[in-house]
Amino acid sequence: MADASADVWLVVGLGNPGPSYAGHRHNIGHLVVDELARRMGSGFRAHKSGRADVVEGRLGAPGADAPRVVLAKARSYMNESGGPVKALATFYKVPAERVVAIHDELDIDFGTLRVKKGGGDNGHNGLKSMRSSLGTGEFYRVRAGIGRPPGRQDVADFVLSNYSTKERKELPFQVDTAADAVESLIADGLEKTQSRFNR
Repeated sequence: MADASADVWLVVGLGNPGPSYAGHRHNIGHLVVDELARRMGSGFRAHKSGRADVVEGRLGAPGADAPRVVLAKARSYMNESGGPVKALATFYKVPAERVVAIHDELDIDFGTLRVKKGGGDNGHNGLKSMRSSLGTGEFYRVRAGIGRPPGRQDVADFVLSNYSTKERKELPFQVDTAADAVESLIADGLEKTQSRFNR
């Protein structure tokens, strides 16, 4: 697929690797690309770069017009996500304007999401690393809300902790909605997607 046509998209789920991080708020990006992989009927496998796990295929309704997509999870930690993302973008010849990052967002309430293109990093180390490696912040972001930490809990401790019992019950709905938003973004563009999902 390295010589694929110009309409290939790279969809990156930001998170930290390994089972000890799997349930953390910071790993919502991984959960969403796992759901997208399930919809594509494929499992992740190691990319030849050795720096990420990927799924290649078509996303959306079956048919010739379904866009070609590479789903990715970096094997590095969150703050070093950019290198693997850049390597994949280069390998698949995907420009920044067809890169989608799915990530946790402190400034959005849990259970809601926002889709946008470009903007700042807002202290998010995964976005900061991607911006540095890609040389631009003009990629799409699907921002899954996790809310602010309660009381005086440290932000780093909060994002690197598991969802509450109540949140875990609602989490599948948020993951499903975020996956829907990615499909909408690729199929229908930013404006229509924002009108549907940015509530």
